Amino acid sequence: MLGRLLSHDLPRSRVLAVILVAIVLALALAPFAFPGVKALNVAAKILVFIVLVAGFDLLLGYTGIVSFAHTMFFGIGAYGIAIASTRLGPTWTAVGVGIAGALALSLVLSLAIGLFSLRVRAIFFAMITLAVAAAFQTLASQLSVFTGGEDGLSFKLPAIISPSFEFSEDPFMGASLDGRLLCYYLLFVVAAALVLALLRIVNSPFGRVLQAIRENEFRAEAIGYRVVVYRTVASMLSALFATLAGCMLAIWLRYNGPDTSLSFEIMVDVLLIVVIGGMGTIYGAVIGSAVFVIAQSYLQDLLRLASEQVAGWPWLAAVLSPDRWLLWLGLLFVLSVYFFPTGVVGKLRAARAAHAANPSSAAAARGTS
Repeated sequence: MLGRLLSHDLPRSRVLAVILVAIVLALALAPFAFPGVKALNVAAKILVFIVLVAGFDLLLGYTGIVSFAHTMFFGIGAYGIAIASTRLGPTWTAVGVGIAGALALSLVLSLAIGLFSLRVRAIFFAMITLAVAAAFQTLASQLSVFTGGEDGLSFKLPAIISPSFEFSEDPFMGASLDGRLLCYYLLFVVAAALVLALLRIVNSPFGRVLQAIRENEFRAEAIGYRVVVYRTVASMLSALFATLAGCMLAIWLRYNGPDTSLSFEIMVDVLLIVVIGGMGTIYGAVIGSAVFVIAQSYLQDLLRLASEQVAGWPWLAAVLSPDRWLLWLGLLFVLSVYFFPTGVVGKLRAARAAHAANPSSAAAARGTS
């Protein structure tokens, strides 16, 4: 049953399986296990980034396409919810219209980019997508009538997923039973469904063709696959998943602006998460997102505590200053790349494969003892 649910793409490593189970359980129980507004916001951000990064990995890790337009589709999803809710009011109809409109626009734009740009090679396609993403961010900032300009849009959602809606006045295990809790579990269910859908896609015959194109595009074309068509479809699917991630972000924040969903920093974060977790694996998006978002959210707090503990050594306290959290985050990234060059998932699977390939040495060791 579990194998079918995961499309027979099992972790293939006990350590990896334990880590994945721990992350899923932590996210599922986050409102009760980690009470507090910040912890819940961090958990929701992890869910959003899991979908965003997994969709991007479909393009980069499975197809071998480098695109910088991923955040554009992310922003389209967020703006779809924001504009529809602002114009139509806090109704489920507005949410549905926003999601449908955002998906339709992303589908058209990704098809246009795919047809006009995917025929060019690697770096040229990446530069084209970067230019398109930058142009869209500028457009979103200037169309203040629709997008609110640099100030963005604040909006309301149906009352049942709003913090003011309470199911019970008494908290349960430290968590308030309100609309915010329901909204979080809505994001959790959607993220889980989208990750399972991506697992099904990458392990289907279509996904195998994408991996063949990644390994050798010319050979795939020589045996009869229309490479441009497959790459275009992969680009469109990746855009749709990014759009849904943007919708999730807007629903959680109830606000959207250019810096919230269209910033190039988000694209950099996505690339870092892919490298940390491991390219060409959906599980890498789960682990990478959890590690990166937690480090990004709590590193300053940890440095503040460490700096207070070593206050007697001014030079060490200055090095551990919370103001230098980006330096330490960069150092952690460098160390993760050094020790996990193929990502956490790639390293753990390689270790498991190496252990399975040498059972005789383990048996000999047991015999000697």
